[in-house]
Amino acid sequence: MEIKSPQFKKNAKAALADEQLQKALSHVRSKFIEKRATAVRELDCFNELRDNAVAIKKHTIKHLDLYLERFEEKVLEQGGQVHWAATARDARGQVLDICRKIAAKTVTKGKSMISEEIGLNEFLEVNDVTPIETDLGEYIIQLRGEHPSHIIAPAVHLNMDQIREDFREHHTELPEDRSLEEPISLLQEARGILREKFLGADVGITGANFLIAETGTSVIVTNEGNGDLTQTLPRIHIVLASIEKVVPTLEDTSQILRVLARSATGQEMSVYTTLSSGPKRGDDPDGPDEFHVVLLDNGRSSMLGTEFEDMLRCIRCGACMNHCPVYHAVGGHAYGWVYPGPMGSVLSPSLAGIENTGHLPNASTFCGRCESVCPMRIPLPKMMRHWREREFELHLSPASQRRNLKLWAWFAKRPKYYRLFSRLSHLALKMLAGKSGRISFLPLAGGWTRFRDMPGPEPKTFMQAWQDRSTRDQPQ
Repeated sequence: MEIKSPQFKKNAKAALADEQLQKALSHVRSKFIEKRATAVRELDCFNELRDNAVAIKKHTIKHLDLYLERFEEKVLEQGGQVHWAATARDARGQVLDICRKIAAKTVTKGKSMISEEIGLNEFLEVNDVTPIETDLGEYIIQLRGEHPSHIIAPAVHLNMDQIREDFREHHTELPEDRSLEEPISLLQEARGILREKFLGADVGITGANFLIAETGTSVIVTNEGNGDLTQTLPRIHIVLASIEKVVPTLEDTSQILRVLARSATGQEMSVYTTLSSGPKRGDDPDGPDEFHVVLLDNGRSSMLGTEFEDMLRCIRCGACMNHCPVYHAVGGHAYGWVYPGPMGSVLSPSLAGIENTGHLPNASTFCGRCESVCPMRIPLPKMMRHWREREFELHLSPASQRRNLKLWAWFAKRPKYYRLFSRLSHLALKMLAGKSGRISFLPLAGGWTRFRDMPGPEPKTFMQAWQDRSTRDQPQ
């Protein structure tokens, strides 16, 4: 997928002016937040479970090589195959080689952010293999030629009228006079179309929420039955997963599952939690003849031992973006790449380079809501600040920003001049605020005052108030 994040400001401006998008995003602000809060309140030990989940992932990442080797060993024992992919190009090539081995023409896919990351659909299409998204949200946006705007609700930016129009445009084999007024009618129509695709697919591709080192098992968590059909009906099942998805044991997985659904959709558990271990055995009634796992690095190993290592704990619940005021305002497509919201503002620079994603760590109010709701307690604001520092050090931030910071640093190192400048600035701001106490225009801050007033200054500067308090508190 092409990285468009250098256009974040342009994308954000367009998103803010899109009335339909703004209406759709209001559902993120209400439904996800309220459901999560209810689910957390109903589980007294939620924070203890979070702590356990964090400890499990920290331990795993510290010994990632050992658990990956153990996972591979167990997959091989059960008749599966493991393919190591250092880059997105490697992963795409490995998937295509598997498809070509049986002359596959169609591939059904469960929801997979990794397949989005490596641009798999586009790659398969140009190589004469047709990918079919089977998650309802993913299917809808595939019809539209779009990419997900949310990692767990890919079509959250759309309304029913748009979906209805898309179905009428693409499902031309169905009667034109059919009713599509109710949500259930849209669901039934998609189910009927996709059932034929499931039965005719040569290969099924799923992502993985977890990879269990103890048993060589892949785990997917869904609210639709498409994941099960994708991995059991075709001749070949391919699991696409990044290396940090591995966990030591089934017991560890069950611990993390208890915080995953509650954080993502406010459910105690997702409707389906499916475990797959190798191809079908001789007495199995169904299942694939071949089981392949493609393990993708694509820059993740370079995060180990750095200030961004904590990001590898992410379990892709989406809670950070569900609570992010910036995401609420502009949606996922404005971020310009696969991973939106606060987690994307940290992960995307790690995978695609800060030179390509520089606006993303700056797309934050640093309110801290993302960190407070993250089930893995990932310090997202702290890591965004680290990326801002990297951007500054590499001279990628705007020249005016660097110049102004250097000017501030000059004053900060000279207290006498700093205090003088503070007093003069305070007087100027008081004059601009006037009797209203609001500033409607401020030189060098037009980006702020163009859309909102700025409150006038307090009666005294911080230094003046501190001096007054210190004098007052001195013993007489």
